[in-house]
Amino acid sequence: MPRSRRAGGGSGDGDGGDGGKGGGRSGHRRGGPRRRAKKSGKRKVLRWVAATLSLLILGTAGAGYLYYEHLNGNIRSGGRSGGESGVKKGSPNALGDTPLNILLIGSDSRADAKNVALGGGKDDRDRAALADVQMLLHVSADRKNASIVSIPRDTIVPIPECKGEDGKSYAATTSSPINETLARGGPGCTLTTWEKLTGVYIDHWMMIDFAGVVSMADEVGGVPVCVKTGVWDRSTKLVHGGSGLKIPKGTTEVQGEQALQWLRTRHAWGNDQGRAKAQHMYMNGLMKKLQGQNAWTDTGRLMGLAETATKAFQVSDEIGTVKKLFDLSMQLKNVKVDRLTTATVPTVEWSQNKDKLVMVQSAADKMWAMLRDDVAFDKNGDAAPGKPNSSTPTKPKATAEEPGSFKVTVVNGTAGDGEAATEGRAGTMAEHLRGKGFGQAESSRSAEPRKDSVVLYPKAAGDQGKANAASLAKALGLPDAAVRSDAKAEGITLVIGSDWREGTTYKKPRIAAGDLPQGADDKVACMDVYSVYKWDGKS
Repeated sequence: MPRSRRAGGGSGDGDGGDGGKGGGRSGHRRGGPRRRAKKSGKRKVLRWVAATLSLLILGTAGAGYLYYEHLNGNIRSGGRSGGESGVKKGSPNALGDTPLNILLIGSDSRADAKNVALGGGKDDRDRAALADVQMLLHVSADRKNASIVSIPRDTIVPIPECKGEDGKSYAATTSSPINETLARGGPGCTLTTWEKLTGVYIDHWMMIDFAGVVSMADEVGGVPVCVKTGVWDRSTKLVHGGSGLKIPKGTTEVQGEQALQWLRTRHAWGNDQGRAKAQHMYMNGLMKKLQGQNAWTDTGRLMGLAETATKAFQVSDEIGTVKKLFDLSMQLKNVKVDRLTTATVPTVEWSQNKDKLVMVQSAADKMWAMLRDDVAFDKNGDAAPGKPNSSTPTKPKATAEEPGSFKVTVVNGTAGDGEAATEGRAGTMAEHLRGKGFGQAESSRSAEPRKDSVVLYPKAAGDQGKANAASLAKALGLPDAAVRSDAKAEGITLVIGSDWREGTTYKKPRIAAGDLPQGADDKVACMDVYSVYKWDGKS
């Protein structure tokens, strides 16, 4: 017992307790259990640390999940489309990529008290909202360039039949301005109208109101804009109203209500085209600001933007979650500011009302073709050496069957540009195809107006259907991109679009990057101010 106590007591003094041979052996024996005790203690500490970390991780994950669900709860969404446009999503290029098209809509809704306070118009609380800002954001398939295209709000366009989220139907019209689309079925109708006009498939819409603009401008800490002279957009003896914008000459970082005033100003810029130019300046400044803040990589910055954006925007259903919105935003991070082009469709006064506008059709058609074919609006990019571009054909996985062994239906779609269809076009092309060996080619009595000519094949037909469609396209001179799969197609179908009104061999107009119509590119360093609204910075 005494030895045991000494042994126990000696445990704190090392192995020198007894000093002798026996003591050494005894110390050796005592050392074993002592070391095991230390290891056991270490294991307890490690288990405690592991348990604590597990709780922290679970707690953080729980908080993260709750925050994620909180952000999801902020999001308001609605149906992507409000009607039938006949426009289908294009086939991927050789790398499997497709362009991204997002319709950005600015609503003038006064239904909310915040919007009334910011935009006035208390009597307009019950009025259906108008889409006074409409911009199509196009991001190239390689995600290296982007363009923003506006149509002025008072432009008269054909608006197709639409149905709202409440089930109410709105008849088609050809005498209403484009901003009324929002009141005729919601943002889905605005999207359908743009698709019908342009022949461009639009993936998503995003809509913001007055209060949303203010909160987003505050979140980024202001957006740089520039005027050549001081500006004060106010009521005059001849023109009542005005946004109230009042900033000095040079560059100002507008935020909050001042940002909204900048976006709403029209009189001081002279007209709606000037307003679109100012809005594009704001968008360019916003992109610069976000990239400068590392908004896509700074977690804290991203969380602040997410909180504000999910409250500020209403979006189409298919991007109605935080993850989908985040994935969408990540596709924009690599677009350099010098590869972002802003443009407004050239317009002239409408013959029936000088206060309304109509598009210059030739200019609009060229811009829409550039978007459909993913031709860059700028001249700042070149294809990387040795890297295939969007026009590089993919190697066929099947061999086309004999031309006369499969049926071909030819549809007249030449009314896709709003003009009257070319009479007898389908019959003419069906006869031409029979002469080229496609003996089962027949014309359809139905019409399917579209801007671009395509060869459709049933999705269920797979590689064989694609090979047959490709052989038809090649026989007519149509590009590989014109071959599309379609779940509704009953067989190989050639739709002759408004881009091919005559001739039996398709001749695709050659459009070079940056070859925008005159007057479309509206990027400026500083805005001109209409004389009546110039401000000296003193009064």
